[in-house]
Amino acid sequence: MTSPLKETVGRYGIWSVGLRSEDPDRRGELAEATAELEELGYGAVWLGGNSSAAHAAPLIEATSKLTFGTSIQSIWQHEPATAAAAFAELEAAHPGRFVLGLGVSHAKRVEQYARPYSALVEYLDGLDAAGVPANRRLLAALGPKSLRLARDRAAGSIPYLVTPEHTAHAREILGEAPLLAPELGVVPETDPDRARALAREFLEIYLPLPNYTNNFLRHGFTEDDLKDGGSDRLVDALFAWGDDTAIRAKIDAFFEAGADHVALQVLDGAPRDALPRKAWREVAALLG
Repeated sequence: MTSPLKETVGRYGIWSVGLRSEDPDRRGELAEATAELEELGYGAVWLGGNSSAAHAAPLIEATSKLTFGTSIQSIWQHEPATAAAAFAELEAAHPGRFVLGLGVSHAKRVEQYARPYSALVEYLDGLDAAGVPANRRLLAALGPKSLRLARDRAAGSIPYLVTPEHTAHAREILGEAPLLAPELGVVPETDPDRARALAREFLEIYLPLPNYTNNFLRHGFTEDDLKDGGSDRLVDALFAWGDDTAIRAKIDAFFEAGADHVALQVLDGAPRDALPRKAWREVAALLG
């Protein structure tokens, strides 16, 4: 059976670290920005970093129909029972508005990181026991084993920092029914040097992480592509940049490869926790 999330999240969403902010002084700003995303026609908001239901709750209250997902909630920092209780509370207050996106993070960022695949399986067992339905959770799956797990024990996958080629591979493993919603970095810059510089600035924190680099190597890139901030070939495969036509073509390439939804992360050189509202409006206009 096709995941019901395909209809609720629509084709386009926004991926943002900034909307996850815990600063109480920004609560009004975040609510206003999220309400505007709903008005602009986005179907989902993906809260970046190690996010949780607590981050989503005030944003759900500020909107009427947007779906909110964690991208991701780390399995190492939230016990299954705790995550399930938070999910149940939010589901009771706002049925169908929240989806639990899970991931294993990275060995360099988590002290207790060990046997990540087995740990993820055990975590899903815990969610099952606590009553979180499989059709309301997603996995940030990159490799074949994790993608099969996303197919069999979740509603689908929310892969991060991937290419259309990875999307085609993921769709082949998932089959047609599960949701496939990759993240895509959008750099609203037409100058090639400036666009690639912004992309490399963003990539800097990810290239030391084997979960990502191993995935690049699995899909045709070489060690040379990982040097000096990433080759032009790698950057151009991972990011949408250029004029409206070029950005739209890149987004469409993910749909042609099998994506159901694309989570757009706008990278304009501002701090990662900024809210690029002008750029969100411009991207929404080119999607129309």
